[in-house]
Amino acid sequence: MVTYASGKRPVGSINAVWENLQVIAAFKPVANNKEGSYLTMWSVNGLVFGIINVIGNFGTVFVDQSYWQGAIGAKPSATYKGYLLGGLCWFAVPFTMATSMGLAARAMNLPVTIAESNAGLVPAAVAQELMGAGGGFLLMLQLWMAVTATANSEQLAVASLIAYDVYRTYINPKATGKQMVFVSRVMVCVYAVLSGILAIVLMKIGLSLGWVYLFMGIMIGSAVMPIAFSITWRNCSAAGAVTGAIGGLIGAIITWIAVAKSMTGVLTIDSLGGDFPMLAGNVVAIGFSGLLCVVISLLKPQNYDWALMKEIPTIEDDSNAMMEDTDTAALNRAIKWTWLTGGVLTLVLVIAWPLLALPAGVFSKAYFTMWIIIALTWGFAAMCVCLFMPWWESRRHIKKIFKGVFSGSVFRARPAQAQMASPMTKG
Repeated sequence: MVTYASGKRPVGSINAVWENLQVIAAFKPVANNKEGSYLTMWSVNGLVFGIINVIGNFGTVFVDQSYWQGAIGAKPSATYKGYLLGGLCWFAVPFTMATSMGLAARAMNLPVTIAESNAGLVPAAVAQELMGAGGGFLLMLQLWMAVTATANSEQLAVASLIAYDVYRTYINPKATGKQMVFVSRVMVCVYAVLSGILAIVLMKIGLSLGWVYLFMGIMIGSAVMPIAFSITWRNCSAAGAVTGAIGGLIGAIITWIAVAKSMTGVLTIDSLGGDFPMLAGNVVAIGFSGLLCVVISLLKPQNYDWALMKEIPTIEDDSNAMMEDTDTAALNRAIKWTWLTGGVLTLVLVIAWPLLALPAGVFSKAYFTMWIIIALTWGFAAMCVCLFMPWWESRRHIKKIFKGVFSGSVFRARPAQAQMASPMTKG
C-alpha cells in the first residue's frame, strides 16, 4: 500500500509508478523484453524463470514431507479445502510482493546490484527507502516469522520421516510410542544442526539465494512425476518410481552441466547459474523422470491394491485418534471436486493468465492500474482469510471457553475431585 497509495514520491500512486517505469525503461531497457519495458509479459527471461519456478515449486510441494504429514493428520473433509484455499492465499505473497517491492525498486531506481538482488535484498532496500528503519524492521520480522515457521515444519517432518520410515521399519519394528518420540526429538536437533552447517557451506562457496532457488528444481524435480504416479496410478511400480526419480536426477545434472559448458565453454558458478542451463536441467528433471517411471512401470506393473492402505499399522492405539470422514462415497466426491478445482486453478494461474496478458503488450496506464488493483485486492483478501478464518472456524469452541471463564465453571471442580486433589483435606 505504501508503494501505490501513500502519496510519497517518486512512488506513492499507481500513476507515479507507471510513469517512472516508463522513463527508466528508456534509459535502462530490459534485454529480451518487448520494447525493453518493465511493464510487459513479453519477456524471454521472464518465461524462462516462470518455467523454472513452476518446476521447482512442484518439487517443493511433492517432496516436502511436511505437506504430506499435514494432509495425513487432518480430516479429509478439511484437507482438500484447506490446501486449495492455502494455495490461493500463498499465491498472493509472490504476486503482491513482486508488483509492490519489485516494481518499486525499479521505479525509484534504487542502487541495488545484481549480487544484492540475488541475495534477496530488494524488498529490504524498498522497505528501508519508503518507511525508514521501521520498514526494515517490519520486513525482517516478517522474514523471521516465515523462516522459523518453515524450519519448524521441516524439522518435525524430517524427524517423523526418520522415526517411522527408517527407525521403525529397519531398526526397531516393535518400537513403542515413547521410543518413537525420543528418536523424533533427537532428529529435530540433528536436522537443525545439519541445516545450519549446510547454510554456512552454501554461503562460503558463493552460492546466492537466487542460484540455489533455480537449482532447486534440478535436485528435486525428478521426484515429482514418480510421486504423482505412485498415488494416482495403481500400475506404478516401486521399480518404476525409484528408477524415474534417480534416473531423472542423473539426466538433469548431466544436461545442466552439458548446456552450461556448450554455451560458455567453461564451468563456473556463474555459467552453471545461467538461465538456459538451469532451464534445461529443470525440464529434463521433471520430464525424463516421468518417462522413465511410465516405461518401467508398464514393463513391470505392480497393480497395487489401494485397500492395503487401510491396513497400515499404528504405533499404539490412541483413543483420541479421529475415526471420521472414512465414507468411501464422500471421499470419492472430495477427490472429484479436488481434480476439478485444482485442475482449473492450475490452468488459469499457470497458462491462461500469462497468455491473456500477452495481447496487452506493454501495459498501458489503465491496464497496469487494473493489474495493481487485482494484486492489492488478492493480498488483502489473503490477509483476511489468514487472520480471521481460524477464529471463525473455532467460534463455537471460543464461545464455550469464554462462557466457562465468565461463569466460573472452568475454575470450579467437583466436590469429590477437589477433596481428592487437595492434600489439606487429608489432615
